[in-house]
Amino acid sequence: MNDSPYFVTLKRLIDEIGLTCYYMPVDPEEVHITVSDVDRPGLELVGHLTYYDRRYLIAFGLTEMSFLKAEDEDTQRSQLEPIISQIPPAMVIARGIEPLPVMLELAKKYKVPIVTSTDTTSVLDAAIVSFLNVELAPRITRHGVLVEVYGEGILLIGDSGVGKSETAIELIKRGHRLIADDAVEIKRVSKKSLIGSSPANIRHFIELRGIGIINARRIFGIGAVKVSEKIDLVINLELWNSKKIYDRMGIDNEYMEILGLEIPVVTIPVKPGRNLAVIIEVAAMNHRQKKMGYNGAQELLQNLGMDISPEDIGKKKIDTNW
Repeated sequence: MNDSPYFVTLKRLIDEIGLTCYYMPVDPEEVHITVSDVDRPGLELVGHLTYYDRRYLIAFGLTEMSFLKAEDEDTQRSQLEPIISQIPPAMVIARGIEPLPVMLELAKKYKVPIVTSTDTTSVLDAAIVSFLNVELAPRITRHGVLVEVYGEGILLIGDSGVGKSETAIELIKRGHRLIADDAVEIKRVSKKSLIGSSPANIRHFIELRGIGIINARRIFGIGAVKVSEKIDLVINLELWNSKKIYDRMGIDNEYMEILGLEIPVVTIPVKPGRNLAVIIEVAAMNHRQKKMGYNGAQELLQNLGMDISPEDIGKKKIDTNW
Protein backbone atom coordinates (compact mmCIF):
# COMPACT_ATOMS: atom_id res chain seq x y z
CA MET A 1 0.00 0.00 0.00
CA ASN A 2 1.18 3.49 -0.85
CA ASP A 3 0.30 5.58 2.21
CA SER A 4 0.98 9.16 1.12
CA PRO A 5 0.96 12.57 2.80
CA TYR A 6 -0.69 13.80 -0.41
CA PHE A 7 -4.24 13.27 -1.61
CA VAL A 8 -6.35 13.11 -4.75
CA THR A 9 -9.91 14.37 -4.74
CA LEU A 10 -12.68 12.04 -5.83
CA LYS A 11 -13.64 14.66 -8.46
CA ARG A 12 -10.20 14.41 -10.04
CA LEU A 13 -10.35 10.61 -10.07
CA ILE A 14 -13.79 10.67 -11.69
CA ASP A 15 -12.59 13.05 -14.40
CA GLU A 16 -9.33 11.22 -15.09
CA ILE A 17 -10.71 7.67 -15.18
CA GLY A 18 -14.03 8.58 -16.80
CA LEU A 19 -16.29 7.34 -14.01
CA THR A 20 -20.03 8.01 -13.81
CA CYS A 21 -21.57 9.40 -10.63
CA TYR A 22 -24.47 7.19 -9.54
CA TYR A 23 -24.92 8.62 -6.06
CA MET A 24 -23.00 11.62 -4.71
CA PRO A 25 -24.07 12.78 -1.23
CA VAL A 26 -21.15 15.23 -0.83
CA ASP A 27 -19.05 17.50 -3.01
CA PRO A 28 -16.52 15.13 -4.68
CA GLU A 29 -13.91 17.89 -4.35
CA GLU A 30 -14.10 17.38 -0.58
CA VAL A 31 -13.56 13.61 -0.69
CA HIS A 32 -9.83 12.92 -0.34
CA ILE A 33 -8.17 9.66 -1.44
CA THR A 34 -4.85 9.09 0.32
CA VAL A 35 -3.86 5.52 -0.58
CA SER A 36 -3.32 3.99 -4.00
CA ASP A 37 -4.77 0.54 -3.37
CA VAL A 38 -8.26 -0.59 -4.31
CA ASP A 39 -10.05 -3.20 -2.21
CA ARG A 40 -12.19 -5.89 -3.83
CA PRO A 41 -14.14 -7.24 -0.86
CA GLY A 42 -13.92 -11.00 -0.58
CA LEU A 43 -13.37 -12.16 2.96
CA GLU A 44 -14.83 -8.85 4.13
CA LEU A 45 -18.22 -9.92 2.75
CA VAL A 46 -18.22 -12.91 5.08
CA GLY A 47 -17.27 -10.86 8.12
CA HIS A 48 -13.46 -10.98 8.19
CA LEU A 49 -12.52 -7.31 8.72
CA THR A 50 -9.34 -7.74 10.77
CA TYR A 51 -7.09 -6.04 8.20
CA TYR A 52 -9.71 -3.88 6.55
CA ASP A 53 -8.60 -0.27 5.91
CA ARG A 54 -11.33 2.34 5.51
CA ARG A 55 -9.07 4.50 3.32
CA TYR A 56 -9.40 2.07 0.42
CA LEU A 57 -11.73 2.61 -2.49
CA ILE A 58 -14.11 -0.38 -2.57
CA ALA A 59 -14.51 -2.01 -5.99
CA PHE A 60 -17.34 -4.36 -6.87
CA GLY A 61 -17.14 -6.47 -10.00
CA LEU A 62 -19.08 -9.34 -11.49
CA THR A 63 -17.83 -11.83 -8.87
CA GLU A 64 -18.75 -9.72 -5.86
CA MET A 65 -22.12 -8.66 -7.28
CA SER A 66 -23.14 -12.19 -8.27
CA PHE A 67 -22.22 -13.37 -4.75
CA LEU A 68 -24.42 -10.69 -3.21
CA LYS A 69 -27.32 -11.24 -5.61
CA ALA A 70 -27.52 -14.87 -4.52
CA GLU A 71 -28.56 -13.73 -1.03
CA ASP A 72 -31.76 -12.15 0.25
CA GLU A 73 -31.84 -8.46 1.21
CA ASP A 74 -31.35 -9.03 4.93
CA THR A 75 -28.24 -11.12 4.28
CA GLN A 76 -26.94 -8.56 1.79
CA ARG A 77 -27.39 -5.86 4.42
CA SER A 78 -25.52 -7.88 7.06
CA GLN A 79 -22.68 -8.49 4.59
CA LEU A 80 -22.38 -4.93 3.29
CA GLU A 81 -23.10 -2.76 6.34
CA PRO A 82 -19.89 -3.65 8.27
CA ILE A 83 -17.93 -2.44 5.22
CA ILE A 84 -19.95 0.60 4.20
CA SER A 85 -20.31 1.79 7.80
CA GLN A 86 -16.54 2.34 7.81
CA ILE A 87 -17.26 5.17 5.32
CA PRO A 88 -14.70 4.44 2.56
CA PRO A 89 -14.00 7.28 0.08
CA ALA A 90 -16.32 5.69 -2.49
CA MET A 91 -17.76 2.48 -3.86
CA VAL A 92 -16.78 1.75 -7.44
CA ILE A 93 -18.93 -0.66 -9.46
CA ALA A 94 -17.50 -2.08 -12.70
CA ARG A 95 -19.01 -3.49 -15.93
CA GLY A 96 -21.92 -1.06 -15.84
CA ILE A 97 -23.68 -3.18 -13.22
CA GLU A 98 -26.60 -1.52 -11.46
CA PRO A 99 -26.01 -1.10 -7.70
CA LEU A 100 -28.17 -3.27 -5.48
CA PRO A 101 -31.05 -1.50 -3.66
CA VAL A 102 -29.39 -2.40 -0.33
CA MET A 103 -26.14 -0.82 -1.53
CA LEU A 104 -27.91 2.43 -2.34
CA GLU A 105 -29.79 2.32 0.97
CA LEU A 106 -26.56 1.92 2.97
CA ALA A 107 -24.73 4.49 0.84
CA LYS A 108 -27.41 7.03 1.69
CA LYS A 109 -27.35 6.05 5.36
CA TYR A 110 -23.58 6.53 5.69
CA LYS A 111 -23.16 9.15 2.92
CA VAL A 112 -20.75 7.06 0.83
CA PRO A 113 -20.50 7.99 -2.89
CA ILE A 114 -21.21 5.39 -5.56
CA VAL A 115 -19.49 5.69 -8.95
CA THR A 116 -19.72 3.29 -11.86
CA SER A 117 -17.75 2.30 -14.94
CA THR A 118 -18.38 0.16 -18.01
CA ASP A 119 -14.83 -1.23 -17.85
CA THR A 120 -14.08 -4.71 -16.54
CA THR A 121 -13.04 -4.84 -12.90
CA SER A 122 -9.39 -5.69 -13.60
CA VAL A 123 -9.04 -2.92 -16.21
CA LEU A 124 -10.74 -0.43 -13.90
CA ASP A 125 -8.62 -1.39 -10.88
CA ALA A 126 -5.43 -1.14 -12.93
CA ALA A 127 -6.36 2.32 -14.25
CA ILE A 128 -7.20 3.62 -10.77
CA VAL A 129 -4.06 2.20 -9.14
CA SER A 130 -1.82 3.46 -11.97
CA PHE A 131 -3.24 6.97 -11.71
CA LEU A 132 -3.10 7.08 -7.90
CA ASN A 133 0.46 5.68 -7.80
CA VAL A 134 1.63 8.72 -9.75
CA GLU A 135 -0.50 11.30 -7.96
CA LEU A 136 0.29 10.02 -4.45
CA ALA A 137 3.96 9.22 -5.09
CA PRO A 138 6.74 10.48 -2.78
CA ARG A 139 8.17 13.64 -4.31
CA ILE A 140 10.74 16.38 -4.06
CA THR A 141 11.27 19.60 -5.98
CA ARG A 142 14.81 20.50 -6.98
CA HIS A 143 16.59 23.14 -9.04
CA GLY A 144 17.40 21.91 -12.53
CA VAL A 145 16.20 21.45 -16.10
CA LEU A 146 14.47 18.35 -17.45
CA VAL A 147 14.51 17.62 -21.18
CA GLU A 148 13.69 14.65 -23.38
CA VAL A 149 16.52 13.81 -25.78
CA TYR A 150 16.05 10.92 -28.21
CA GLY A 151 13.44 9.44 -25.87
CA GLU A 152 15.70 9.63 -22.81
CA GLY A 153 14.73 11.81 -19.86
CA ILE A 154 17.78 13.95 -19.09
CA LEU A 155 17.94 15.94 -15.86
CA LEU A 156 20.43 18.80 -16.10
CA ILE A 157 21.77 20.01 -12.77
CA GLY A 158 24.53 22.43 -11.79
CA ASP A 159 25.16 25.80 -10.23
CA SER A 160 22.96 28.73 -11.18
CA GLY A 161 24.31 30.46 -14.29
CA VAL A 162 26.24 27.45 -15.62
CA GLY A 163 24.09 27.37 -18.77
CA LYS A 164 21.33 24.82 -18.17
CA SER A 165 18.50 26.91 -19.61
CA GLU A 166 20.56 28.05 -22.62
CA THR A 167 21.44 24.42 -23.33
CA ALA A 168 17.76 23.49 -23.07
CA ILE A 169 16.89 26.13 -25.68
CA GLU A 170 19.52 24.73 -28.07
CA LEU A 171 18.18 21.20 -27.53
CA ILE A 172 14.63 22.40 -28.28
CA LYS A 173 15.85 23.97 -31.51
CA ARG A 174 17.44 20.64 -32.42
CA GLY A 175 14.07 18.88 -32.12
CA HIS A 176 14.07 17.72 -28.49
CA ARG A 177 11.49 18.60 -25.84
CA LEU A 178 11.37 20.61 -22.63
CA ILE A 179 9.63 19.27 -19.55
CA ALA A 180 10.73 21.65 -16.80
CA ASP A 181 13.04 24.60 -16.28
CA ASP A 182 14.36 25.94 -12.97
CA ALA A 183 12.13 23.79 -10.70
CA VAL A 184 11.71 20.06 -11.38
CA GLU A 185 9.11 18.14 -9.39
CA ILE A 186 10.32 14.54 -9.09
CA LYS A 187 8.02 11.68 -8.09
CA ARG A 188 9.00 8.11 -7.27
CA VAL A 189 6.19 6.24 -9.02
CA SER A 190 7.57 2.71 -8.54
CA LYS A 191 10.54 0.86 -7.07
CA LYS A 192 12.46 1.54 -10.28
CA SER A 193 11.12 4.75 -11.78
CA LEU A 194 11.25 8.49 -11.23
CA ILE A 195 8.96 10.83 -13.15
CA GLY A 196 9.82 14.50 -13.51
CA SER A 197 7.45 17.36 -14.29
CA SER A 198 7.14 21.09 -13.84
CA PRO A 199 4.98 22.88 -11.26
CA ALA A 200 1.83 23.92 -13.13
CA ASN A 201 2.31 27.66 -12.57
CA ILE A 202 5.70 27.78 -14.33
CA ARG A 203 5.19 25.00 -16.88
CA HIS A 204 6.86 25.66 -20.27
CA PHE A 205 8.47 28.91 -19.10
CA ILE A 206 12.24 29.40 -19.37
CA GLU A 207 14.39 32.14 -17.87
CA LEU A 208 17.18 33.37 -20.13
CA ARG A 209 19.55 35.86 -18.61
CA GLY A 210 19.66 39.03 -20.68
CA ILE A 211 16.33 38.26 -22.38
CA GLY A 212 14.01 37.39 -19.54
CA ILE A 213 11.15 34.94 -19.30
CA ILE A 214 9.97 33.18 -22.46
CA ASN A 215 7.21 30.64 -23.08
CA ALA A 216 8.79 27.73 -24.96
CA ARG A 217 5.41 26.37 -26.02
CA ARG A 218 4.38 29.71 -27.56
CA ILE A 219 7.68 30.32 -29.33
CA PHE A 220 8.63 26.81 -30.49
CA GLY A 221 5.23 25.13 -30.69
CA ILE A 222 3.43 22.34 -28.89
CA GLY A 223 5.88 19.74 -30.21
CA ALA A 224 8.71 21.35 -28.25
CA VAL A 225 7.26 20.64 -24.80
CA LYS A 226 6.02 17.72 -22.74
CA VAL A 227 4.20 17.55 -19.40
CA SER A 228 6.24 14.77 -17.76
CA GLU A 229 9.06 12.32 -18.47
CA LYS A 230 10.85 9.45 -16.79
CA ILE A 231 14.30 10.44 -15.48
CA ASP A 232 16.87 8.13 -17.10
CA LEU A 233 20.09 10.09 -16.70
CA VAL A 234 21.40 13.01 -14.65
CA ILE A 235 23.96 15.32 -16.28
CA ASN A 236 25.88 17.51 -13.88
CA LEU A 237 27.15 20.65 -15.60
CA GLU A 238 30.05 22.30 -13.80
CA LEU A 239 32.52 25.02 -14.73
CA TRP A 240 35.79 23.57 -16.03
CA ASN A 241 38.30 23.04 -13.24
CA SER A 242 41.83 22.60 -14.58
CA LYS A 243 42.88 20.92 -11.33
CA LYS A 244 40.20 18.26 -11.55
CA ILE A 245 40.65 14.97 -13.39
CA TYR A 246 37.59 14.23 -15.51
CA ASP A 247 36.56 10.77 -16.67
CA ARG A 248 37.89 10.17 -20.18
CA MET A 249 36.96 6.53 -20.63
CA GLY A 250 33.50 6.05 -19.14
CA ILE A 251 34.20 2.58 -17.75
CA ASP A 252 32.95 3.16 -14.23
CA ASN A 253 29.26 3.70 -13.53
CA GLU A 254 28.61 6.84 -11.51
CA TYR A 255 25.25 7.49 -9.91
CA MET A 256 23.42 9.77 -7.53
CA GLU A 257 20.60 8.86 -5.18
CA ILE A 258 17.22 10.51 -5.65
CA LEU A 259 14.31 9.45 -3.43
CA GLY A 260 16.16 6.25 -2.64
CA LEU A 261 16.78 5.26 -6.28
CA GLU A 262 20.18 5.13 -7.97
CA ILE A 263 20.16 7.26 -11.13
CA PRO A 264 23.17 7.23 -13.51
CA VAL A 265 25.04 10.53 -13.58
CA VAL A 266 27.55 12.06 -15.98
CA THR A 267 29.61 15.14 -15.13
CA ILE A 268 30.28 17.44 -18.08
CA PRO A 269 32.76 20.30 -17.63
CA VAL A 270 31.64 23.58 -19.18
CA LYS A 271 33.99 26.02 -20.87
CA PRO A 272 33.80 28.37 -23.89
CA GLY A 273 33.74 26.55 -27.22
CA ARG A 274 32.10 23.35 -26.04
CA ASN A 275 28.80 22.57 -27.78
CA LEU A 276 26.81 21.32 -24.80
CA ALA A 277 23.71 20.44 -26.81
CA VAL A 278 25.66 18.05 -29.05
CA ILE A 279 27.49 16.56 -26.08
CA ILE A 280 24.18 15.94 -24.28
CA GLU A 281 22.74 14.31 -27.40
CA VAL A 282 25.72 11.95 -27.52
CA ALA A 283 25.41 11.28 -23.77
CA ALA A 284 21.74 10.35 -24.24
CA MET A 285 22.49 7.96 -27.11
CA ASN A 286 25.46 6.46 -25.26
CA HIS A 287 23.32 5.90 -22.17
CA ARG A 288 20.71 4.11 -24.27
CA GLN A 289 23.41 1.87 -25.72
CA LYS A 290 24.64 1.02 -22.22
CA LYS A 291 21.11 0.08 -21.19
CA MET A 292 21.05 -2.28 -24.19
CA GLY A 293 24.31 -3.89 -23.07
CA TYR A 294 26.91 -2.13 -25.21
CA ASN A 295 29.80 -0.07 -23.82
CA GLY A 296 32.15 1.60 -26.33
CA ALA A 297 34.97 1.94 -23.80
CA GLN A 298 34.87 -1.80 -23.08
CA GLU A 299 35.07 -2.62 -26.78
CA LEU A 300 38.06 -0.30 -27.27
CA LEU A 301 39.94 -1.87 -24.36
CA GLN A 302 39.22 -5.34 -25.70
CA ASN A 303 40.50 -4.28 -29.14
CA LEU A 304 43.69 -3.15 -27.41
CA GLY A 305 44.07 -6.59 -25.85
CA MET A 306 42.99 -5.55 -22.37
CA ASP A 307 40.55 -8.01 -20.87
CA ILE A 308 37.78 -6.39 -18.86
CA SER A 309 34.96 -8.21 -17.13
CA PRO A 310 31.79 -6.87 -15.50
CA GLU A 311 33.53 -7.30 -12.13
CA ASP A 312 36.17 -4.77 -13.22
CA ILE A 313 33.56 -2.06 -13.77
CA GLY A 314 33.37 0.20 -10.74
CA LYS A 315 30.35 1.89 -9.23
CA LYS A 316 30.69 5.28 -7.59
CA LYS A 317 28.18 7.46 -5.80
CA ILE A 318 28.45 11.14 -6.72
CA ASP A 319 27.74 13.78 -4.12
CA THR A 320 26.68 17.17 -5.46
CA ASN A 321 25.42 20.39 -3.92
CA TRP A 322 22.11 19.88 -5.73
